[in-house]
Amino acid sequence: MNVKEILNSLIKEKAPGPALTFTLLHLIKALELMAEGPIGRGKLAKNLGTGEGTVRTIIKRLKDSNLIEISREGCRLTSFGRKLWEKFKRKIPKKVFLEKNEFSLAQYSVAVLVKGYGSKVGTGMKQRDAAIMAGADRAITMVAKDKKLIIPRISDNIAKDYPIAYKQIVKLLNPEQNDVVIVGTAKTREKAEYGALAAALTLLED
Repeated sequence: MNVKEILNSLIKEKAPGPALTFTLLHLIKALELMAEGPIGRGKLAKNLGTGEGTVRTIIKRLKDSNLIEISREGCRLTSFGRKLWEKFKRKIPKKVFLEKNEFSLAQYSVAVLVKGYGSKVGTGMKQRDAAIMAGADRAITMVAKDKKLIIPRISDNIAKDYPIAYKQIVKLLNPEQNDVVIVGTAKTREKAEYGALAAALTLLED
């Protein structure tokens, strides 16, 4: 079972009970925060953009799946949870906030790097739609090909057409042949981040 399948199993409805108010994106963000060290419930809720009731449910499901453990210092990954997170990070190793550039449709822009999935990118519409569903205003999907970054059907050379964005992306993410970079933009940091991640996850579906 891969990382996405394990986490998807945690967001299935468990009757009887209230409808879930969190998504796969919240679980991934929670694991990311816990990988950095113990974190308390209040701080976790703030960073996830959810209420504490939702965070309690997230924590319970992650704990019941042996992905996290709870101590006086807060929640942290178990050895199994860390292995799962490291496996995920091999596919999506970097996520960065960008400064204003040609792709900045809204106030916040987040870029994620997806390693080795360039052949799965079509027109980029699937990634854009996933980002919008997650709350972002827009998503731009680009592929590293022949020592250039391209946007399918839009730009064969981002360095030439969008130089400010290109310089930031290369400096922060350093994409290599067949890597994918997705930039999500939104009015809030949270929505930009979730939008970019949702778009990236579409490449990991098979």
